[in-house]
Amino acid sequence: MKSGKLPSDVLEKRILSSFRFKRKEVLVRSKVGEDCSVLDFGEYACVVSTDPITGASNEIGRLAVHISCNDVAANGVEPFGLLFTILAPEGTTLEVLQDIVRQAAEEAASLKVEIIGGHTEITPAVNRIVVSTTAIGRAAKDRVVTSSGAKPGDYIILTKWVGLEGTAIIAHDFEKRLRGRMDDALLESAQAMMGHISVVKEGMIAGKMGATALHDVTEGGVLGALWELAEASGVGLRIYEDKIPVRPETRTICEEFGLNPLKLISSGCMLITCRDGQGMLEALNREGIPASIIGEVVEEGRTLVSGEREEPIDPPESDELYKVQ
Repeated sequence: MKSGKLPSDVLEKRILSSFRFKRKEVLVRSKVGEDCSVLDFGEYACVVSTDPITGASNEIGRLAVHISCNDVAANGVEPFGLLFTILAPEGTTLEVLQDIVRQAAEEAASLKVEIIGGHTEITPAVNRIVVSTTAIGRAAKDRVVTSSGAKPGDYIILTKWVGLEGTAIIAHDFEKRLRGRMDDALLESAQAMMGHISVVKEGMIAGKMGATALHDVTEGGVLGALWELAEASGVGLRIYEDKIPVRPETRTICEEFGLNPLKLISSGCMLITCRDGQGMLEALNREGIPASIIGEVVEEGRTLVSGEREEPIDPPESDELYKVQ
């Protein structure tokens, strides 16, 4: 099988279908397009999500904190606790482990999230460091937003810029190759995009502003995330390619490696569906978060409009990042 997430149909038919036992306390369970489980804790709902870092070599402590916290934030819920697991190959130095933990501690503190536990192990089972995190959040039950609430007539908003995480990862991991092939200032700007990976702030804003659905853009890029959101909600989409923001840093790096920026891992971007598109944009912009209306939710059909050409938005395949690993 190819590197990356399992294809959605394989995940649904071969993996999720095996989980037959259900408990009444589980309000939102495993489903294609839903990144979090939501549990009934009486007065409150507990929101939980887990994710590994497998596509990066540098800054993995920082990335690991944000990817799971972003999933919780994509339910309109503030994360407060994090379980942090490191599996490292034999020969890994203590200094390397300490650097990963230092990164994680700094990023978690910046989000006001406590690292509440985890596991650290040296093992021959891996040939590179793998970090996996589980984030936990809490909210009133009626304040939780899922990926499955989009309705026809909703505006579709994208925060920040596509390919954000992939651009930052490639700029760090392939710095030597890129030096001399792109302007130094542009390369440094691409590396600095690592500082925009969190979507916790926009998740809180969107939840308060009445978002109907939220989904953070990770493996498979914006096109993959759009398909997942539509699949979870049982709706169609009409997306306008010329409205999708792509930074010059991302275009340059994607051209160098032959990648499609619309299919490149994009943690740091969030998809928001809502009835009041302009009001949502203004609320995000007031907090310094760039955002764009890129399309609308429709009854059926998932379409990318590129000038006079229209093409279907298909289920996500292996992320473009794996082409350069």
